[in-house]
Amino acid sequence: MNRRMISLLLCLIMLIPAGLAEGFDDELEITEILEFLPEEPGKKLTRDSDDAVIMTITCTGDFTIGGDNYHKKDIFTPELNAHDGDINFTMSNVRDILVNDELTIVNFEGTFTDTTYVPSNKKENEFLFNISPSYVSVLTDNGIEAVSLENNHVMDHGDEGYEDTKNTLRDAGVIYSNSEEMGIFEFEGIQVAMLSYLCIDRYGKPFGGYPTFEEKVAADIASAKQYYPLVIVSFHWGLEPTSSQPNRGYKPTDNQIRLGRLAVDSGADLVVGHHSHRVQPIECYNGVYICYSLGNFCFAGHKSPRDMTSIMFQIRYKIKNGTVSYKDFRVIPIRISSKQKINDFIPTPFKPGAESDSIFSTMRSNYNTKGLDYAVMEFPMEFE
Repeated sequence: MNRRMISLLLCLIMLIPAGLAEGFDDELEITEILEFLPEEPGKKLTRDSDDAVIMTITCTGDFTIGGDNYHKKDIFTPELNAHDGDINFTMSNVRDILVNDELTIVNFEGTFTDTTYVPSNKKENEFLFNISPSYVSVLTDNGIEAVSLENNHVMDHGDEGYEDTKNTLRDAGVIYSNSEEMGIFEFEGIQVAMLSYLCIDRYGKPFGGYPTFEEKVAADIASAKQYYPLVIVSFHWGLEPTSSQPNRGYKPTDNQIRLGRLAVDSGADLVVGHHSHRVQPIECYNGVYICYSLGNFCFAGHKSPRDMTSIMFQIRYKIKNGTVSYKDFRVIPIRISSKQKINDFIPTPFKPGAESDSIFSTMRSNYNTKGLDYAVMEFPMEFE
């Protein structure tokens, strides 16, 4: 992350339904500003040919570290011990990318907690994830400024584990967002709003005081767009592969497509998805990119997953005279391991070649059967 002239804010913003908004200013209430980071000497802003400042944002898929102490299944700690307890081993091959952008957003799928409590509705789950709060440094040491906390593992250790996770992130200066709390990042006077939603089993159902989940999402985004020039929405959605359907998850569902486009129509400037553990197509709908699934990133859920390929999505915006505009994007294909046949939890970029071409070919081949009329077909690996 280029930290010169950057402010990090964690704004706990409750998006209140219009009918419940008495006493609130236009449905938004900022209740906490977390931290301002000072200027870091020696860092220079990146500028375009017209002297506009360039802001680079990186998005990745599932970030899962730690073990499952309840089921006594922990494949992560042995690898951590092999690196003398240095959690930063996980980011060693992507750190240069992450620290040289302005904002990195990951889907943190797990908990920072020492509690051993497991709620009754989680005890039959195949995997439960937690890691000591002290390891939050894997985010702060490696240029990861923000996380989404809307997925099916943040509640693995109940309310206690969830509150521990939020407190750990807040104390470390890491921005988080969920369906009730909006994360705000500020750079060069431009504020970026981040909203996150777990979509599984919520489509068409009442949610958050609204008749349907979709109406809640649309209202939140529209409200955020009134105040912030850039709105990024993260969705945890879609289908995971199963033992009987190992190839499931490469294509977005109809619900994903409808909700992704609704987010754009409501004011989102970027939509990113995860949950399927597979890379899915990208659309450019009304000039806005929808990354239906970025797959895994750092994934301690399986030692030898069937598909270890994934992508990182980077997008650049230009800032000049207090306004922001889109510049370009690139896709960084990765393997979630530095090893070919076993997962060592070290995401590693591919160079241009057969491996990258294979990922892009899979993304292209999965667009036409779902009617993705706005599918992106070219995937630049470098910025213009």
